[in-house]
Parts: sequence; C-alpha cells; structure tokens
Amino acid sequence: MLLNNRYRIIQILGGGGFGETFKAEDTQIPSNRCCVIKQLRQIHNNPQVYQLVQQRFQREAAILEELGDGSNQIPRLYAYFSENGQFYLVQEYIEGQTLTAKVQQQGLMSESSVKEILTSILPVLDYVHSKGIVHRDIKPDNILIRSADGKPILIDFGAVKETVGMTMTPSGNSTNSIVIGTPGFMPSEQSAGRPMFASDIYSLGLTAIYLLTGKMPQELATDPATGNLLWREYALSVTPSFATLLDKAIQFNARYRFVNVREMLEALQSGVSFPPTVPYTELASVTPQKIISVSPVPSHQPSHQGNGQRGIFLGSLIAGGLIGGSVVIGLTLNRQQPQQVTQQPETQPRASSTIQPSTPAFQPQDTIPSPTQVPSYTAPNTTTTPVKSQTQSSQLSETTPPPVHRPSPEEALQNYFLTINQGQYQTAWSQLSPNYQNNKRLHPKGYFSYIDWWAGQVQKVDVKRVSLVEASQETATVDTELKYQMKTGKVVPGSVRFSLLWDVENNKWVIANTK
Repeated sequence: MLLNNRYRIIQILGGGGFGETFKAEDTQIPSNRCCVIKQLRQIHNNPQVYQLVQQRFQREAAILEELGDGSNQIPRLYAYFSENGQFYLVQEYIEGQTLTAKVQQQGLMSESSVKEILTSILPVLDYVHSKGIVHRDIKPDNILIRSADGKPILIDFGAVKETVGMTMTPSGNSTNSIVIGTPGFMPSEQSAGRPMFASDIYSLGLTAIYLLTGKMPQELATDPATGNLLWREYALSVTPSFATLLDKAIQFNARYRFVNVREMLEALQSGVSFPPTVPYTELASVTPQKIISVSPVPSHQPSHQGNGQRGIFLGSLIAGGLIGGSVVIGLTLNRQQPQQVTQQPETQPRASSTIQPSTPAFQPQDTIPSPTQVPSYTAPNTTTTPVKSQTQSSQLSETTPPPVHRPSPEEALQNYFLTINQGQYQTAWSQLSPNYQNNKRLHPKGYFSYIDWWAGQVQKVDVKRVSLVEASQETATVDTELKYQMKTGKVVPGSVRFSLLWDVENNKWVIANTK
C-alpha cells in the first residue's frame, strides 16, 4: 500500500496515544529514501478531543518545519498531508539507538559519557527554546544516538503520545486539555498544564540520572520535606560537583532550577558558580520539634472551595495538636536531662570519588595551606560525638518554660566539622554566612569549589583542640587545631581561627571568616 501515492510502509515502529509510527520509503526518490511517518488516529467518540489532538499534530509539523533546517540534531520535516480523513506527518529517518535501548543493551553509562551527551544536546535544547518552543517530552526514549556520528538527536515533539486531562477555566468550568509529557519525567507544573523552559531542564536532568543509575523516576524515593527525588545512593561514583548540578536541574520547585539551558551548559563546561540546590535560609538546621514532614501536593489537583476551607481548619487542629504534644514532651525531656546539639540527617550519601580541583588553591601541600590557598573549614573524626554545652541552665520553676538552647561557639564548630565528615555538604555549606559563601578567594566556583575540596581531596579531619578566644551575644572567635587526613594518604596538621556570627533567624552560629 502506498500512502499519498508515494510512501510505502516497511515496518511499524510504535504506537499509542492518538496514533502510530511507521518506517517507510519514498518511492518518488531515486534512492527510495527512508523516512518516518506518523499517522493521527481518528477519535470518533469525542470530537472535541480529536480537534485538540489534530491541532497539536499540525503544530508538531510546524515545529519540525521551523526547527529541522536550523539544527542537524532535530529531524527534518519532509511532508504533511491528509488522506481518507486521516492526517500524516513525514519526517527524516535517523538510524540510531535510543538512550533507553543503549542502557538496556550496554548497561549504565559513565559520568564522562553522560556529560558528553548533555554537552551535545543542551545547545540543541537552547536553540529550541530560542524559538519559544518547549519540547515537553524529553526522556531516554526521545533522544537517539545517531549511528553515523554518535551525536544525540532530539526526537518526538509530542503529538502522538499526548494524553488528555481536565483543567478548570477561569469561570470555574471544566474542559478537556492536552497534557503533553511522560509521567515521572514530567515536573509538577507541566502536569498542571503550565509547561515552561525549566520543565525541559527537569526532564533532561532525570534523563541523565537514568543513564547513571538505570532507575526510572518512579523507582526513586522522594524527600517528603522538599519533594526532590533521592538518587545519589545509586550512583556513588559520580563526582559531587556533577551530582550537585543534576540536583539543581531536578528541583521540585521550578524557580530553584537553572535559569535557562545556557546557564546549565556553562555550569557543566566550566563549573560556573551557582548556589546550593536549596536556598540558604531553607537549608538552615532546625530542631526536630519544628519540622512536620508532609508529602507535597501536586499543584494540578483540583480544589473545592468549601471542602478546602474545612480541610484547612481540620488540618490546623491536627497540626496544632501535634505541635502542642511535641512541645509538652520537649519541655518534659528538657527538665529531665541536658539538651544536646543534634544534626539533621541528610538524605544524600557521601560520595566516594576523588575530584581533581581546577584551581591550584585546592591542591594539598606537605603542610596545611594558608587561608589564602584553601577554604579554612574542617571536620572531626567521624566517631566524634557532638559536644555538650558547658553552660548549664539554672533550675527553673515549674511555671517557667526552659529557654531555647543556644549552642556555644565551640560546639557549633564541632558539629560543623562532624557534618562535613558525614558527607552532609549542603548542610555544612548552609552554616557559612552568605558573604563567606561568595568569597571568590576561597570559593572561586562557589559551591563547586566547596565540595571539590571536601569530597574530592579530604578524607576526614580530626579536631584536636577547640578553644574560645572571645565571644559576645552576636560574635565569637574560636581557635582550632586540626589534622587533615588527605585522600592521597598524607596527614597534614594545621590551625585555623574562625570568626562566627549569631544567626538570630535560624538560631545558630554561622562562619563569617577564617584566618
């Protein structure tokens, strides 16, 4: 059978959603050039949905026509026609293998291979975004590695595999809409019908994580406090800097991802500075009594005004009861025993790989480098326990609640070192003041420099002595004697003087400077 008196079907490539895809040959070309034909399946029982799908099908053809000639990593459009009431889209056939197929046949990819793919596909995605187009369905199945040159090719701009969902109009009426994307690889704002450029960054980040771990997004646990996916335990050989880049790309909240594709590409190529994946104020450590972990609710779920208000009222009563119970239990425990400084557990394991920093400022020396050479914040032996405050609270009357525990500067530093030794780098980074984080001498690449030093070169740090030099309500100076155990096997002694500031908002000491 010839379609449009021209295209002969060779084989079926796939189907689903609203159509099928075929491999065909063009009989009106001397070479019988191969091509891909997408057929839009008719929907007889829902004319409204079929009209929406047809519009999207036409839009895909227009997108390919506009983009295909501007990038050799996007299939070109050959033809678009209708026949017997059905619509067909003819595009370039590219010999190659999807990323899904490569992982299934060859196993997990190395970090260098994944970086190479990202470095090649990000400019293509930047080109797509420059035309005002969001791909909306980036995943391992939609990136082909071309056999001819090994380049990644971005395919399937959406129409055949779309799904129909319900959305609310401004007047409050429900209506059919097309939600484009694949569950798991699709971020929450896209599920709600509000895709943005950052949505493609999210999907690409999860695609890279699949290549490193072999795990689909649905197989990964979610941090209940942030909504972020937890994947690092399946890729322990990935360098901390690359893991941090991917964490930023897949943030649950779109505003914490990369601003655009170009920023992500620059970070990938040169390690350009960017903040940790969660803002400084949100990384602040708090006592367990202050945390109520709940699973984030997708923004696309419909709301019902009356029920919602009653739900909020009942939820407030429940939450208030829980908080009140926590306070009563906490007050009882405080009267029974001295309070200790505790560390919030971090969900991401410590990376074991070694990173070679890109600047001489982070090279280990026979003796401990001066503060102008390395970041002067260190960690104790992992067996070190948090230090109790030497200031004991006076006995309080039964009617007076105990004061909020304020750690001493010494124990704040001990716990900071312990946090680093446990591989909780984001938590440790949050214990630096914003000005100190932005110190270009110590952190020329921002958070990248921080984790490249601590995770890449330092095995652990033993704290030999911590002594208070002076302190007030707002500031403190602390001297430390340290022993750096480097991953090269060297043991390097050193001493550092820390200047601390009291962060009233987060009830903790932060490191403001070192000498």
